[in-house]
Amino acid sequence: MKTFKKILFWSLLGFALIQFIPTDKVNKPVDHKVNFIDIHKTPDKIAQLIRGACYDCHSNETVYPEYAYIAPVSWSVKSHINEGREHMNFSVWKNYNQELKESMMNKAVQTLQNRTMPMPGYIVYHKEANLSDAERILLIQYFEGLLKSKPY
Repeated sequence: MKTFKKILFWSLLGFALIQFIPTDKVNKPVDHKVNFIDIHKTPDKIAQLIRGACYDCHSNETVYPEYAYIAPVSWSVKSHINEGREHMNFSVWKNYNQELKESMMNKAVQTLQNRTMPMPGYIVYHKEANLSDAERILLIQYFEGLLKSKPY
């Protein structure tokens, strides 16, 4: 029993101490001249879907939930956001070249069709990201329409 108490004490102390390891949660300012929704004058319904399902990980407009302030969860959340922004960042859309934009839009269509995005783990805590079949089709049609209307 004494060993268990020591393990519990050191575990709790370690958990408390890791809370002091900072995670950068400051979003870069959004320049509306390069932001996807602004440049494409995306219809409100589509913009709402993209913001609700994509923007937390794929833009500089991340809204961090309360659980993202507790280590080690905060580290995982920040890692997912960094990775998402590396794959596609709607906030800097105009800065991408045409080939990259086309590739990202094709990937967006593919992940919507395959239901790999939004990530299932994200949907659990973000009900607005749980897209219905009709909403998925709407987004797919929007992205495919942009693909046909080069340049985008």
